[in-house]
Amino acid sequence: MMESKQFSPYEYYSVQIGEETRKLEEVLTELQKYFNRKIQMRRQIVSVLTYPAIVMMVTVLVLYFMLNKVVPMFSSVFRQFGSELPKSTQYIIKISNHSGTIFLLLFITIIGLIVMHFILKEKDSYRKFVSTLILRIPYFGNLIRKIYISRFCQSMKLLIISKTTLLTSLSLTSKMIGFYPIEKSIETIKEDITKGASLHESLRKHAIYENKLVSMVEVAEQINQLDTMFERLTEQYNEEINHQTKMIGVVLEPMIIIVIGVIVGVIMVSMYAPMFDLSKIIN
Repeated sequence: MMESKQFSPYEYYSVQIGEETRKLEEVLTELQKYFNRKIQMRRQIVSVLTYPAIVMMVTVLVLYFMLNKVVPMFSSVFRQFGSELPKSTQYIIKISNHSGTIFLLLFITIIGLIVMHFILKEKDSYRKFVSTLILRIPYFGNLIRKIYISRFCQSMKLLIISKTTLLTSLSLTSKMIGFYPIEKSIETIKEDITKGASLHESLRKHAIYENKLVSMVEVAEQINQLDTMFERLTEQYNEEINHQTKMIGVVLEPMIIIVIGVIVGVIMVSMYAPMFDLSKIIN
């Protein structure tokens, strides 16, 4: 599975654990649950983002049409009056005159960022920068963090049920998650546990883990029920993820409408503003 390059680290490391602990059936059952949740979440995200994506695409096309066709028409009319135009109108006309270059640079920038991502995606410095940037995005950063924390909890539950030692579980979880902040935190957590610290004390040192998670792990360590607690945490995080995913559409749609309204409104007001005082311009 690893050599075929058709499976993710989470999948082939899970199977490896099942083979080594002779609990392949249980591991495959957990993978089946994982895939069900993953497919369901993907469908939710696609259904929620389809409408905003289409609207944004149409907005870009409309903006391109207005700057290349509509604004030049107004601009040619304004030149005949020979009077000074409002500042906003002058700015829009300047943008219109260079709209081809602006859209070309924007397109090249997007392609460049995609190429750079594929070139640098394995470098730790780039992964740290990108993950920090993603986590700071309002609303979406919190959602992405919960997705990876859910995977962390599910991986730990899977490994602890398989009677894997805590240090080995953390090492394998680090390879299975593939998210830089969690990977780096696990390195420090393993060192702390080797020195005699408890898991919850080590987790508390890292901002990526919520206080709820740390508190629940602390209770689980006291009653020796880490596997059960991680299972409950996985369920809780999955419920929160489902709710937040559904809310994306509720949040995005009005935001997109506002952005479109502001962009189109600024252009149209800037174009019509000189006509509101047409007699003054003609004089």
